[in-house]
Amino acid sequence: MRRTVFALAALLVAAPALAQEPVGCDKFKWPLDKERDMLANPAALPASGAITVTAPLASAFKLGLFPADAAKLPMPPTRAPKPGTNAGAVSIPALPKSGIYRLTLSEGAWIDVFQDNKDVKSVAFSGATGCAGVRKSVKFELDAKPFIIEISGTGARSVSFVITPD
Repeated sequence: MRRTVFALAALLVAAPALAQEPVGCDKFKWPLDKERDMLANPAALPASGAITVTAPLASAFKLGLFPADAAKLPMPPTRAPKPGTNAGAVSIPALPKSGIYRLTLSEGAWIDVFQDNKDVKSVAFSGATGCAGVRKSVKFELDAKPFIIEISGTGARSVSFVITPD
């Protein structure tokens, strides 16, 4: 009887947390049909070294990740990665114009964007589970200058991402 009561109490405590996570492709705060199509066929990036994306708005890219303690990120993440998670980074050349851009990921992960060696704060976030190929989309206001994307805090060995104008 005690185990049943404990199990029921644990479920009641966990239920609100589970209920907060939207499920389905229609649950994102903004439409991601284009990004979902692009993420279905990402271009693979080199497995190591300084990785730079050319033509960042033309397609999605698949970034291989490494254990966070060995990833050699160019900037310290704004949130310390949990032990046992993976991380990686990619340099992006200047975008055609300043503005708000979406960075959409195939997996759940922490995203940091750095421009001029400063952390760029996100302006909006949307996430949902149960949508094949898309897990998270974050908007950043970026200048028409090069920037760095750092992905961390994920158990995934790779993450596909796409950058699109808002």
